[in-house]
Amino acid sequence: MKQLLEMLAKSLVDHPEAVEVSQVEGERSIILEVKVAPDDMGKVIGKQGRIAQALRTIVKAAAVKEGKKVMVEIIQ
Repeated sequence: MKQLLEMLAKSLVDHPEAVEVSQVEGERSIILEVKVAPDDMGKVIGKQGRIAQALRTIVKAAAVKEGKKVMVEIIQ
């Protein structure tokens, strides 16, 4: 899931080398934190958060196969 999110985020931004995805695992859930360059923040979030919501939906769908709960956070 981490690789999937990283690939999707890199394809959206102008500075793919600045994309960092970190994974924090809990007992039942996984938190994926995405960091991008400041000028790429709008491209990852999208108008009214639509791109961010689409990223969350894709990652959650992948997580269902593994029986995990995943949260995606976009960090400045």
